[in-house]
Formats: sequence, C-alpha cells, structure tokens
Amino acid sequence: MTDSVIATKGLRKSYRKTEVLKGVDFNVRRGEIFALLGSNGAGKTTTIRILATLLRPDGGTSRVGGFDVVESPDKVRQSISLTGQFTAVDEMLTGRENLHMIARLRHLDHPRDVVEGLLERFGLADAANRRAGTYSGGMKRRLDLAMSLVGTPSVIFLDEPTAGLDPEARLEVWKMVKELAKGGTTVFLTTQYLEEAEKLADRIAILHGGRIIADATLSELKRLLPPARVEYVEKQPTLEEIFLHMTGKEAGRREEN
Repeated sequence: MTDSVIATKGLRKSYRKTEVLKGVDFNVRRGEIFALLGSNGAGKTTTIRILATLLRPDGGTSRVGGFDVVESPDKVRQSISLTGQFTAVDEMLTGRENLHMIARLRHLDHPRDVVEGLLERFGLADAANRRAGTYSGGMKRRLDLAMSLVGTPSVIFLDEPTAGLDPEARLEVWKMVKELAKGGTTVFLTTQYLEEAEKLADRIAILHGGRIIADATLSELKRLLPPARVEYVEKQPTLEEIFLHMTGKEAGRREEN
C-alpha cells in the first residue's frame, strides 16, 4: 500500500511456551484512526510494544514510517509517540513543567512556544501551574496526550487510552483523539471497549487467537453479519394488568372504555 504508514506481516511473539501472536498482518493508512480490538490477553499491548520498538518480535516484519522496527529502531522512534494504559505524568510537577521536561528531552528549538501552544490546545492553560497530582483523571489523560505530541510525531500509539476513566473523561479523550486525526496524525489505538472503536475508528481490526480475524471499516464489518430479522416477541403482562385481572377490575375498566 503506497499510503501505508504502519505495516506488519506474519508478526509472531511468544512468552515462554505461550504463543501470543501467531502471524499478525495489517496495514494502517496515513492519517487514519486505526483500532485494534480484542479481549484481555489477546495480544494488543504486545503488538503495540513491538511497533513502538519496546519489544522484539520472534518473527515476521513490522515497518513504521517506512522503517523496520528491528533494523532501524532509532528511525522509528523519531516519528512516533506512545501513550500507555496508565498516564506517565510526573504528579509532583505542574502541567507546564511536565511539558517543558519532554520538550527539553526532545531538544526542541523553541520549547516555550510549543508548551504554551499545547496547553491551549488541550484546554489546560488555566491549570498549567497546578501540580499534575491535583488533576482529575480526564485532565491527566489530556496532559499525557499533550506530552505525546511534543515534537509533532507523525504516528501516535494509544494503548487502552480510556481505561479506568469515567464516562465524562472518556468523552474528553475521544474528542482529543478525533482532533489529532484531523490534524494529520496517524492514530493507532488498542481497546477492548466496543463503543470506543465504533465511535473513533476509521478502520477496525479484530485480534483473536493470535491472528487478525477481521480488518475493515465499521460498515463493512456490519455487512459480514446476516440480514437483520424481524421477530415478534410475546408481550408479557405487567404487574398492573395482573392486579386488575386478579381483582376482577379489568372487565370493569373495559366496560368504562
């Protein structure tokens, strides 16, 4: 695929005698939101750690941004960012200090401009001088995402980005993810929440039994199911109807009507 920014072929990984990935194949197009869907233990985090060069595969090939994750890990790391299941913010530092720390590690030329821009973009400007430890779960996740964008990576990996968040915070994160994609960032996310994949993803891959068993858009996946059937369900009586029948008042009510 000419516009493919992430590609895996025959990806395999085992832990001791347990084979987690048994030949995983998929491609992610540039600028799309790609969701890897699977239950706990399916191998989602293993896949994302391999793509982010944090884990070496046992077999197969994986390329991110045109570079092989095993042969050119440094090249891959220059173009990606990873946000894990748990926020990686330093709770003793303020929101602004967390961003400045990452900007210095990235050796940016104008770190202050970058930091202030991200604080505004993620709605954290008013809380920038507060310790991150005082932030709500949603605010911490927004700060975590902002830190991931320092240096404008072209690909961002989000591993279970809303795990443990309340519904309101989850909606905040969904909004941020959509904005990232609109800005041209390729978003690869793993999730076990069906609704999350349905709301966010341009394309969904289902990882099951160590392999990708489906890879399509939501509408394409829906067409894989048999046509919906119209079924007539016997209506069960309500407590009110039972009461009227047992007390003999049902006939009286019909007569009144």
